[in-house]
Amino acid sequence: MSNGRIFDQEGIYEIRISGKLDQTWTEWFDGFKITYQGNETEFVGVVQDQAALFGLLTKLNNLGLPLISVQQIG
Repeated sequence: MSNGRIFDQEGIYEIRISGKLDQTWTEWFDGFKITYQGNETEFVGVVQDQAALFGLLTKLNNLGLPLISVQQIG
C-alpha cells in the first residue's frame, strides 16, 4: 500500500561505493548495471520501493563497502 508516498514507488537509482566490485556481483545486486569511474564502483538499476533500497544498501554494508552516494535518477 503506497498511501501516495513517493518513496513507496519504483525508481531508478545510482549508487556509488569506494573501490571496485567485480562484474560477477551483478546478479547478487538484482541485475544492477555495474560501471567504474576511477577507484569507484557505480550501480544503476531499478529499485521497487524504499524497503528494496534499504535491502540493497544493507548488502553493500554487510560487504564492508564504503558508500559514497545514493541518488534517485528516474
